[in-house]
Amino acid sequence: MKIPAIKKLVETQTIESLREAEEQLINEETPAFEIEGADEGEKLTHVFGAIWILNHMGDHNTDFKTALREFTQKVRVSIS
Repeated sequence: MKIPAIKKLVETQTIESLREAEEQLINEETPAFEIEGADEGEKLTHVFGAIWILNHMGDHNTDFKTALREFTQKVRVSIS
């Protein structure tokens, strides 16, 4: 997971386009826009992260940094 890749998606894509890309990656298709990542799994992680952050920003009226911090905390907890 690379934070700059997630940030780029948050800044350049809509939730709808990210959901389409998620579906395309799951179906082993090529998304309509570039997603950084070493493989499909990492690309999907970046898309999931961007969707979560955009939803969190909208639901809680927070900025990107706050939503990103909460997302990375959730990831850390799930790993440990």
